[in-house]
Amino acid sequence: MSQKDAVRGKLADHPRLLGVLFTLSLLVLQFGTVLAGSGANSGP
Repeated sequence: MSQKDAVRGKLADHPRLLGVLFTLSLLVLQFGTVLAGSGANSGP
């Protein structure tokens, strides 16, 4: 649990880091969708 508390403390001290991590996760998700190619179309 102390490692989880350390991460929470780090994010509390640096709130901009939370935004950076969120943006990176969105970019990784989008990159995965692009790599999947045209075979993974969502929607009609």
